[in-house]
Amino acid sequence: MTLDQLDDDVVALARDYNSTSPIEVYRRAKELLGVAQSLLERTQVPRQRTRGYLAAGQSAALLSAIAFDLGSLPTAVSLSRTAALYGQVIEHGPLQAYAHGALAFLAYWDGRPSEAVRLVHTAQRFGGLGDTARTRLSVIEGRAYGHLGNPAAAERAVRNALEQQTGARDELHDDIGGEFGFPDDRVAMSNATTYLLLRNSEGAEAAAHSALHLLGNRPEDQRPLLIATQASVDLARARLLRGELDGACEALGPVFEVPTVWRGAGTLERLAAVRSGLCHPNFVGAAQASALGERIEEYSAAATANRLGATAPLALES
Repeated sequence: MTLDQLDDDVVALARDYNSTSPIEVYRRAKELLGVAQSLLERTQVPRQRTRGYLAAGQSAALLSAIAFDLGSLPTAVSLSRTAALYGQVIEHGPLQAYAHGALAFLAYWDGRPSEAVRLVHTAQRFGGLGDTARTRLSVIEGRAYGHLGNPAAAERAVRNALEQQTGARDELHDDIGGEFGFPDDRVAMSNATTYLLLRNSEGAEAAAHSALHLLGNRPEDQRPLLIATQASVDLARARLLRGELDGACEALGPVFEVPTVWRGAGTLERLAAVRSGLCHPNFVGAAQASALGERIEEYSAAATANRLGATAPLALES
């Protein structure tokens, strides 16, 4: 009964991830990980231990994702490694692939894109992966190659992400879905960021527009605010690359309405790039650029992720 409830709670949290405040997701995921680890200490029944390891791995993966959103990269890396280890113990390909993909994502955020590529290639070799898992890994691979300044490899990965249509599914990325899933709007948002790394403003704007269009077609209560916000910032960045300051300001309009708790690390990093772009000689002396820069600084300083990320990882415990 406890294992059944644990499974149900992990699935519910994964599916509610994008509509639950990050602090609450962190609290619930930490609690679920603790329950799973406690169960593992109390049973030696092989089937029960397998289920316990899977639930622990899934909980650690969710905890890693939210730790990153809250601005604690070291905590996120440690938890993804934990998820990968649990997946290895029970030889669960999709969980290992998800965890290694997360580690790849965290690696290029930490300035190690070559390591990110290696981790993606490791993840792609695990068995039992469905189309969603392979799409997610291709998206991460494209971003890693973008950080390496390799446009041919990055664009090949982007194409692969858009062409995964074999019909294969797996129990983590497809059957549970939610934060473990990777829908078309998230693919488009991520690809926009890859194009920005390649300085391809047209590709970035098209992908960001696609993400926002797909999100707009969802019911309002099913639109992930973190993804929509990041797509809006990437749209602004694409326009700024072409010197369109008015267009960038327009794209950032919805971003400035986002409550502090939903201003994740991904959004703040993108806004930092916008702030840097405003220092281009084309905008020197422009009152609009100066005002926008100040607004970005105030927005970022107030963000929950910024306050937590600036302190020790254990700040998340409070």
